[in-house]
Amino acid sequence: MSNILFSKQSGFYKGKVRDVYSIGENLLVMIASNRISAFDVILPKLIPFKGQVLNQIAALMLEKTKDICPNWLINCPTPQASVGYRCNPFKIEMVVRGNLVGHAWRTYALGKRVLCGITMPDGLKENDYFPQPIITPSTKAAEGHDEDISKEEIIAQGLATASEWHQLETYALALFERGRTIAKERGLILADTKYEFGKMGDTIYLMDEIHTPDSSRYFYADGFEERQQTGERQKQLSKEFVREWLIANNFMGKEGQTVPEMSDEWVNTISRRYIELYERVTGKKFEPSDLTEAEIHQRIENFLVGSA
Repeated sequence: MSNILFSKQSGFYKGKVRDVYSIGENLLVMIASNRISAFDVILPKLIPFKGQVLNQIAALMLEKTKDICPNWLINCPTPQASVGYRCNPFKIEMVVRGNLVGHAWRTYALGKRVLCGITMPDGLKENDYFPQPIITPSTKAAEGHDEDISKEEIIAQGLATASEWHQLETYALALFERGRTIAKERGLILADTKYEFGKMGDTIYLMDEIHTPDSSRYFYADGFEERQQTGERQKQLSKEFVREWLIANNFMGKEGQTVPEMSDEWVNTISRRYIELYERVTGKKFEPSDLTEAEIHQRIENFLVGSA
């Protein structure tokens, strides 16, 4: 794919799942691809409609949370693409956890009780609610694995000032609470998620995606308490099932490990799970986009020219 595609394009970055184009000094175009990553590794096969699912859920959630804090989004010229403000990003991810699951549970199960400087209470089972949501930040690595980091280390390393951290923490917890409310209305529990923020001038903006299956973990609310009491596995909508499949096939992104073969049947299963999450979270029927890459680029270009 050419790096020079749009009028006034000034840069290009290929992320794990998104292609990001800088337009002039103040705008970004983000195209959500069908790539899928896990354990910070891009898996070898594309997942049909995944990019559209991510982009459309993110756009909906940004609209539903814009009263909490400013966000970067201006417009979605196609179901796969977003245009928004170019911010100077904080090199941290604000990971908010309402339930003991995923990385937090794996840490807890090893007998550790401190994660990112936060002490987790004794006596919890996997998937239990924390008494209050906690923030366990990680560094935003350009390559390789993100690393856990504490609030104190963030401030000491200059990744955010104390006042910036206070604003980031306030925004993240308020966004998570809104996300849990939206999920509850759809019969879901938002268990954990991550937010990314940046600054434009002196103003902090919410960036990137929000409350999507790549950035969040959802449980089905119906029967959740019963399953917790009986020790049954929770039903969830997230990318965790992909991680679990990789772990079961001896892959966690570590040196020397090989990504297992992804059959066409497994790829289609992943695609269906993403579409299921879209419909469950949004309450809308998923309408697959059949736009070609050339048509996507042309619609974005038309929007950029028209809004100049």
